Amino acid sequence: MTIWLRQHRDALLLALRRLAAAPMNTLLSLLAIGVALALPAGGLMIFANAQQLVKGTSSLPQISVFMKLDADRAAVNETAAKLKQTTAIASVRFLDREATMEQMRKSEGLAEVIEALPRNPFPDAFVITPKNTEASEMERLATELRKLPQIEHVQIDSAWVRRLNAMLRVARVGLGILSLLLGIGLMAITFNTIRLQVLTLRNEIEVSRLLGATDAFISRPFFYFGTLQGMLGGVVAWLIVVATILALRSPVADLTVLYGLDIALALPDTGVTACLLAAAAGLGWLGTSLSLKQHLSAWRRF
Repeated sequence: MTIWLRQHRDALLLALRRLAAAPMNTLLSLLAIGVALALPAGGLMIFANAQQLVKGTSSLPQISVFMKLDADRAAVNETAAKLKQTTAIASVRFLDREATMEQMRKSEGLAEVIEALPRNPFPDAFVITPKNTEASEMERLATELRKLPQIEHVQIDSAWVRRLNAMLRVARVGLGILSLLLGIGLMAITFNTIRLQVLTLRNEIEVSRLLGATDAFISRPFFYFGTLQGMLGGVVAWLIVVATILALRSPVADLTVLYGLDIALALPDTGVTACLLAAAAGLGWLGTSLSLKQHLSAWRRF
């Protein structure tokens, strides 16, 4: 066990020396990896902050329930009680027909029209906020509400919900495709870096083989190099994302104030940071593995 640990320590130190031996090349590689990872990581944070922004707005999808014009107060109270007992409903707001009439009477240009009407044309209504705002769930709830007695019409803001869900689905798919493409780009960077190192150290590798070194022993420093390069690139990506969010916080705060919101852009938490670094290290390891598999096996045939 002691020998195994010493071999890994020596391989790690050798990888660190190779990183420090060409600082400019290492810096450029880390910047390339950092930018490649910052795009999907930043997209993930934008998506998460956008979801938080939507949750913080007051324009949540709602369902309007209109009573019949001849519904009496007892029917209205009975309907209100049933709505409050429905588990799928988060909140219920009652709109009294008399209050609606009075509000319309105060509106500029409508006072004379309202006074000319023979009776109040507005029904009692309820504005419902459902717990589940998925389009299918809202449609199911609206169908149940239409079965209630003394209900004239149920209006659901399904178009808004469908547009929102469609945009979120497009964002998820686009972010997934972008992450896949840039992940392949990161692997390509590592693949090429390891290929150049293997070609540069070809004579040293051949001598090591003649002395009895196994492929695992020869590959170990390269694996540490590729994994460290990927992880350090992940750190650069994290710094880019954090710097971008901090730069956007002030203008976004000013924008949200105009809409009466109190929302601050969130920074990557511990879980997101750990996933970013693990993904970067894993992609670096995978790129190294593919490069070594191609070049070391090719040499073995000769």
